[in-house]
Amino acid sequence: MSSAQLYDTIGATYTVTRRTEPRIAARIWAALGDARTVLNVGAGTGSYEPPGRDVTAVEPSALMRAQRPAGAVPCVAAVAESLPFEDQSFDAAMAISTVHHWQDPIAGLREMRRVARRVVVFTFDSSDTGWRRRFWLTRDYLPEFADLLAGRPSLTELARAIGARMEPVLIPWDCADGFFEAYWRRPEAYLDDHVRRGVSVWAKVGPDAEQRAVRSLRDDLVSGRWAERNRNLVALDAAELGLRLLVT
Repeated sequence: MSSAQLYDTIGATYTVTRRTEPRIAARIWAALGDARTVLNVGAGTGSYEPPGRDVTAVEPSALMRAQRPAGAVPCVAAVAESLPFEDQSFDAAMAISTVHHWQDPIAGLREMRRVARRVVVFTFDSSDTGWRRRFWLTRDYLPEFADLLAGRPSLTELARAIGARMEPVLIPWDCADGFFEAYWRRPEAYLDDHVRRGVSVWAKVGPDAEQRAVRSLRDDLVSGRWAERNRNLVALDAAELGLRLLVT
């Protein structure tokens, strides 16, 4: 399934739970430096697009493009691996929570590097099995997540392809953007169908794995087993769960 097909499937309720998290946005916008012209690749509904800059968006999914708010920046129907722009057309190119959906992530990143002098990517370290064990949702309820990463390039390979440095990004406990790991201290949220519909992981693992995970989590929340197993999380304001910025 292509990224456009995936988001045409899950995107109908995307804006309900997927919003700009200001603390993460501050990191992304700082990494853009003094760039005035910015290309947002895999732009979705426009979260994290920086204000006060000349932004152009690229989004392959028609459903996602249709949900962009009135007055949003221009949005081009295209894929990361074949950007319809001349070399060095932009001061910077950004890609937020999208690289893992691309058919060829390295080709997409090299295209970003071709059309922009600076590249900023917000993604996760799929090669770090440690964070998957630390994140209780993948560790205890959704082991199928590991299968989704099979054959994907590592974060080191992605960074090397464009000469980027890697910076860790902690997830605040009250993260406003409802991506997969966002509710690490709010487990009840994963029982909400609207929350799950805004996260591609659930569509990818399929309904059987999803419903089994939800049933098990609900049982453990009722019994107190989740609270006992994860009591160390309550005192944390932010968690390290493998999210990274790649910055050239």
